[in-house]
Amino acid sequence: MSDVVGPWSVVEGAGPWELGEGLRATGGGFVAVDLLAGRLHRLEPAALALSVPFPLGAVAPVEAADGWIAAAGTGIALLNGAAEPEVRWLARPEDGASTAMRMNDGAADPSGRFWAGSMACDGTRGAGSLYRVDHDGTVRAVLGGLTVPNGPAFTADGRTMYLADSAHGLIYRVPVDPVTGDLGEREVFARVPDGSPDGMTVDADGCVWSAVWGASAVHRYAPSGELLAAIPVPAEQPTSVCVSPSPPYRVLVTTAFHGLDDRPPGAADGHVLAAPTSVRGRPADSFRFSPGTSTGK
Repeated sequence: MSDVVGPWSVVEGAGPWELGEGLRATGGGFVAVDLLAGRLHRLEPAALALSVPFPLGAVAPVEAADGWIAAAGTGIALLNGAAEPEVRWLARPEDGASTAMRMNDGAADPSGRFWAGSMACDGTRGAGSLYRVDHDGTVRAVLGGLTVPNGPAFTADGRTMYLADSAHGLIYRVPVDPVTGDLGEREVFARVPDGSPDGMTVDADGCVWSAVWGASAVHRYAPSGELLAAIPVPAEQPTSVCVSPSPPYRVLVTTAFHGLDDRPPGAADGHVLAAPTSVRGRPADSFRFSPGTSTGK
């Protein structure tokens, strides 16, 4: 166990989920999704927040609104706060693709935009894209040729985005113009030889945490890309990670039993795990509509 993370425990009532993902610290607590089931869960105490009839990859809160912006189905949707929410699609750019597609991970940045990646349901290499949702609700494709995009995660100033392509074992670092949302040239931040980098977060020290699918581990990287810690997790498939922004500081990790083939799930597979830490995290950023934008009402 790393000197920055104590022993793991199972978060009561959170799982088992087939494909837990999208951990976020928001609203004074935490949320996560059971992706394939289309469910958003609150944690501690555990409660079903909402359910939709399509895959739900990740959400971010919408500023000054009781609801969420979501990477969901084949696009980006607004969900109100109801248990069976009204769904208002901003765009469904993966409808009608040559191979069946779905949205995967997503997050808001400190400037209030929302970013989300798509992937082929059968894992076709290079079929996925990264989309950006601007303040007026416009959805734009900004990166192509991705296979299984995870993240993104952002530095506190919003000038750097970290984006994993899990199928290739890579985490990229990409400059972001916080005013326009334009991307600079991406570079490889880290290579993961064992397992696949999955969901990520950036802590208050600017260090990058990545759940590593298939390796029973969470990695913590310095801003330079140096691997500071490879932290064992008692589940084979960690999927996303979050560090609490207020004391008592803890690291939370979602896991999955999806994809374990014929092996029966272990005691922790599919559950949310938590461990004490000496590190402080950051709360999830909110998506912000421009004043007067009709889709934000």
